[in-house]
Amino acid sequence: MFRHRVVGPFRKIVGLDAIQPASSVAVLHGDEKEAPGLNKAENVQLRAIRRFGAAGTILMAVGALGAGAQPVLQNPVVGVRILSLPSRMATTALTVTMTGTVMVVIAWLLLGRFAVGRFRDGNVPRRLTRSQLDRTLLLWILPLCVAPPMFSRDVYSYLAQSEITARGLDPYAIGPAGALGVDNVLTRTVPNIWRDTPAPYGPLFLWMGRGITWLTGENIVAGIFLHRLLALAGVALIVWALPRLAKRCGVAAVSALWLGAANPLLLFHLVAGIHNEALMIGLMLAGTELALRAIESAEPIHGVKLALLLSGAGLIALSSTVKIPSLIALGFVGMALARRWGGSIRGVACAAALLGVVSIVIIGGVSAVSGLGFGWIGTLGTAGVVRSWMSIPTILGLGTGFTGVLLGLGDHTTAVLGLTRPIAAVVAGFVALRMLVAVMKGRLHPVGALGVSLAALVLLFPVVQPWYLLWAVTPLAAWATKPSFRVPAIVFSSIVSVILMPNGSEYLPFQIVQAAIMTILIIGVMYLTTRRRMPWRANTGPEESGVPAEEYAGSS
Repeated sequence: MFRHRVVGPFRKIVGLDAIQPASSVAVLHGDEKEAPGLNKAENVQLRAIRRFGAAGTILMAVGALGAGAQPVLQNPVVGVRILSLPSRMATTALTVTMTGTVMVVIAWLLLGRFAVGRFRDGNVPRRLTRSQLDRTLLLWILPLCVAPPMFSRDVYSYLAQSEITARGLDPYAIGPAGALGVDNVLTRTVPNIWRDTPAPYGPLFLWMGRGITWLTGENIVAGIFLHRLLALAGVALIVWALPRLAKRCGVAAVSALWLGAANPLLLFHLVAGIHNEALMIGLMLAGTELALRAIESAEPIHGVKLALLLSGAGLIALSSTVKIPSLIALGFVGMALARRWGGSIRGVACAAALLGVVSIVIIGGVSAVSGLGFGWIGTLGTAGVVRSWMSIPTILGLGTGFTGVLLGLGDHTTAVLGLTRPIAAVVAGFVALRMLVAVMKGRLHPVGALGVSLAALVLLFPVVQPWYLLWAVTPLAAWATKPSFRVPAIVFSSIVSVILMPNGSEYLPFQIVQAAIMTILIIGVMYLTTRRRMPWRANTGPEESGVPAEEYAGSS
């Protein structure tokens, strides 16, 4: 009776029943064929798009001299006759930065025509080559590498927490103000909300930050530069892993790179914003690729294949010591391994034991060798003090609390959040469980299941920052090809990329209005002056032959 009424329905809910043919989210995926390279006319259009986007990033870099997240002290442009001019013209600098931001987003959307083609019929007569996309991405990134931080001041928290670590103090027990003093040069630039909070980051990241502090001391500019190098290393890992994962999933490499690596959210928040998500995502994707290279191989898992599996699992575990959410990837690697070992309970147990040992060794080793211990486990909820409008449980709680105030019932926001957030966590856990079972049963590819689970985690997280969307978008870019995923991902990436202020905080309303109006006018003038050179209208041309679709073909 118990088996019939409880066990049976539970197995059906989590997807353990044998009769279920496929996962419902599998409809997001479809194999994507490669296409020949662009023809001569399209190469001309590609060069115009590339220059348009590069001009946008240059404008962003220039505008950031006045509108970016500048340090309170040690600002290198203060007193420099020409470079300090944007800081004395706030509205103009904001206009220049916003114009550049919109230009990059437009260039990215136009580039998408040569990466994913038309959504209406899925027809891609020709596609730009890997080398063309790589050169475009590099050209757009370079100006942002030398620009001041933009869209966030988190890098200053990185510097302060690294200094705390370098002084031998516990960054997981004390905040910058208490450890360094409120007048310290590093504390002064940390956002007020984070001055008294301990570090929410893993020991690997703070360990590397301690090394940066050892090299730079309290030199803010040098520290920013080295932290950006870490972010660029993460971006390089993303660029390396994405096309390989896409090929594994039957997706065009260029399409995955365009949506995942060339995404304005990545350019603006991981490169310009210098967020450690770049390193977390890069290590996670690289580890997933190495592990699947062993698991999906027809060869026995020993020797080189075993080394690939262990190194891949090790990289995933290492990524979790930057930020913990990436550890979920180890579960999907484990389920793929369990399926290879028969998909039985014994297979799951063996895979869990093997990968569990790897994660314990890596995470425990980094925690111990860095000298930071396991205090970071207790500070994972530090970011929960922020009430994010992008978080579903948080916005439900805030909306309910606001409604209660309007109805005269009092402000019960905190109490409602104490209810909505745990419920959201349970729902996210259930989605992840369903995806794990789907991988074990062979109904879903591990990369797709990982992306869906991370999407649920992000949307149901108590705090959602714009760059958190990349946790899900990057793996899904290598697997999900249907318009039902790509269209919302493109629209949301574009909108979120242009609505955030480049200084990481807020401007006066009249400055935002003035800058927005001027940005619209400038973009309108650009459209009129470039309508014959830029492919503003969707026209992929006839089915004529182009350059062979080799990975690094073409010279444009």
